[in-house]
Amino acid sequence: MPGTRKLGKTTDQRMAMLRQQVTDFLDHGRMETTFTRAKEIAPLAEKMITLGKKNTLASRRQALAFITREDVVTKVFNELAPRYASRDGGYTRITRTGPRRGDAAEMSVLELVAQN
Repeated sequence: MPGTRKLGKTTDQRMAMLRQQVTDFLDHGRMETTFTRAKEIAPLAEKMITLGKKNTLASRRQALAFITREDVVTKVFNELAPRYASRDGGYTRITRTGPRRGDAAEMSVLELVAQN
């Protein structure tokens, strides 16, 4: 796990939540979530894109072990990895959007950066 934030959950709950959020983020390319969750999701999503750039059987199996849907793994390997082939990391951007109305949690938008 990249950070040490526990996010108020046990390890198995936290990993299940992060796996699902990374899967949804890679599927849609954009996600609105709390700032602390975004800081945990971004490095995991970047690692999945880096695995897609390797494009080996072992890297595909590692991605399948983390990402919860097979069609998203195919998208990472066939669409996202070639898009970022010339870029050495930094595939995501976190933009703060202000506090949430209900509990004043700091919200942010996590998105994939556009390739030049």
